[in-house]
Amino acid sequence: MKNAIAFLFGLLLAAPAWACEACERQQPKLLKGITHGTGPQSGWDMPIIYVSIAIVLVTLFFALKYLIKPNEDGADHIKRAIFQTPTPDHGR
Repeated sequence: MKNAIAFLFGLLLAAPAWACEACERQQPKLLKGITHGTGPQSGWDMPIIYVSIAIVLVTLFFALKYLIKPNEDGADHIKRAIFQTPTPDHGR
């Protein structure tokens, strides 16, 4: 397990080295050294990326929020229906 974590950490540190020089010159300042390719082709590429990043960050925020403190204390929460339902006797 330690070796796998060390390997993944090493990959993260080496990520900027993945882009070649030709691709690095074509990328915008934000993506230099990280990715291969021609870079944004139109004026819509970067706004789409920014909106995608915002959606991911909002989703991550709410996922962590409800994982840490789910607020299941309400009397009308659905889990209360399970606690209040009588158990069947299964034909006794």
